[in-house]
Amino acid sequence: MSAIGAKPAAGAAVDMPSMIIGIIIMLVVIAATYFMFGSGLAFMALIGVIVGGILIGFGVHFVPVGGAPAAMGQAPGIATGVAMLGAGAGLAGLFGGAWAAELGVVVATITGAIGGGLLMAITCMFVNFIYVFGMGIPAASGKVAKDPITGDTQTEFKSQGTEGHGLPFVSYVGGVVGGLFGGAGGTLVYMSLLDVYKDGLPTVLGATLPAQVVPIAVTLAGMFAIGIFLVNAVLAAYNITGTIEGPHDPKFKRFPRAIVGSATASAICGIVAIMIVAL
Repeated sequence: MSAIGAKPAAGAAVDMPSMIIGIIIMLVVIAATYFMFGSGLAFMALIGVIVGGILIGFGVHFVPVGGAPAAMGQAPGIATGVAMLGAGAGLAGLFGGAWAAELGVVVATITGAIGGGLLMAITCMFVNFIYVFGMGIPAASGKVAKDPITGDTQTEFKSQGTEGHGLPFVSYVGGVVGGLFGGAGGTLVYMSLLDVYKDGLPTVLGATLPAQVVPIAVTLAGMFAIGIFLVNAVLAAYNITGTIEGPHDPKFKRFPRAIVGSATASAICGIVAIMIVAL
């Protein structure tokens, strides 16, 4: 219990006992699924849910979040919470991926990634419009002296008493990349569960035609996909603890903890979602 109740490690430090426990739990869930259902559709769906959850948790770390300080121009990023912004980007991608579900997993996942990335691109663009033309402040990072992508210096544009403000170019790119990962992950979770429900619901409900259960399968897959996405977004938010500028922020180095946490949580949520129709 000491490992489970351990305090969060600071910075990029890793709490190895907790991570090992998480990995063991995930492996136990995978082994139990294989034992119960073999290497068929249910097992592959669980793997898809885990991979999708990892993409979500990893992608959230790219998204520039400034919280309340950003609303006052005292920190770079978008003025909202990590979980809310990450969930918004991912859900937009999930809706896009669901629209292309009939075209297969690959096309749907790519479509979902584009949807999430597009939402973040538009969001970041209008956020900078508000900062520059509404608040009259330039985009400046408080974490690096130069933008890692453009090489633009930041210090002379940063106001005293702030951690920076606006959305530097690297943060903009990070937001789009985070949207791509989140949209792809959410769509992969949805597609994995949709296949299981389409296969299992006719037997559970006693339907004579498989097409009769499609609306129910779509609804269940969507509900669980949204729920699993929110679980992973909140886990990533706890890992970030506050604000983050994007991939250049020192907090980004914490992502290995989020990957283990997302994989473990997704495995548990996934097997629950699968057992509804697979048992």
